[in-house]
Amino acid sequence: MDRKQLRTLLAVAEHRSFSAAAVALGTVQSNVSAHVSRLEDELGVTLIDRATTEPTEEGLVVLERARRIEGEFDSLSSDLAYLRDVVVGTVRLGVIGTTARWLVPPLLKAAWNEYPEVRVIVLDAPSSVLVTGITTGAIDLGVVNLPIEHPDIRVDPLFTEDRILIAPEGHPLHGRSEVSLEELAEHDLLLEAPGTAFRDVLDTAAAEAGVQLRARAEFDGMRLLASLAFAGFGAGVVPASAIPTDLGGAWRAIPVVGVPRRKVGLISAHRAMPSAAARMIGQLVTRVVAERDSREPTITADVTTPESPAARG
Repeated sequence: MDRKQLRTLLAVAEHRSFSAAAVALGTVQSNVSAHVSRLEDELGVTLIDRATTEPTEEGLVVLERARRIEGEFDSLSSDLAYLRDVVVGTVRLGVIGTTARWLVPPLLKAAWNEYPEVRVIVLDAPSSVLVTGITTGAIDLGVVNLPIEHPDIRVDPLFTEDRILIAPEGHPLHGRSEVSLEELAEHDLLLEAPGTAFRDVLDTAAAEAGVQLRARAEFDGMRLLASLAFAGFGAGVVPASAIPTDLGGAWRAIPVVGVPRRKVGLISAHRAMPSAAARMIGQLVTRVVAERDSREPTITADVTTPESPAARG
């Protein structure tokens, strides 16, 4: 077994095609097939179903390990360069949509200025997808809704923020300065789907208040929910940072009282040391959050030092 075989398997799984994998690797399809076949012969299992080009059950196991091995190779090169005061490498960063909107632009600007040799790949996805990405090695860092409880994931708190009702003009709650859970329960709402961290906190608080929230529509992803609320499709509960400062419209942002603030954290693999490049990007994430905190009263940074444990490794 060698690294080239593992990289070839990863390419086939990513591109769902032997021919597309060959193009991505700069080789020919026969070489791709040969590398995968040799790896299968050595392991004694079929890794790719040739009829569907999908990984088999055994292939999924090997792929997860292969991603981790590739990540360690990348980290090794990055760490050695760091000893020469050079930060290089690729960092795969996942960010939930509403936070990505304001976090990613200043983060990329800072990364390009301070670490021009670092390539940052950003994935915009729900927390559930990002948690899976960390555990499989598909991403290096993730900015997600908390709480996250997983033995293979390290969590560093980033910030907390208010939960806000976006009420369109004409809605019965539009004129309120704040709104309670009991009042929310009297109206159909745009909400995140059950099982998401944001929704679970709302439902738990509502149950403790003796009410149940009513969903007009549910979404696995806050960005679409927020967009529809801002467009006037209905009243929706969103985090404070989902509200753009320059967005027009007749809606009103109303604080929801009697519910815990939303918590957002930076996650990484618990059993692996991040590369030097990932540590530096983690440090920039905490810095951007701290700078946002100084300008936005509805957001409170939870980082108290220049770099979080995830940034330090």
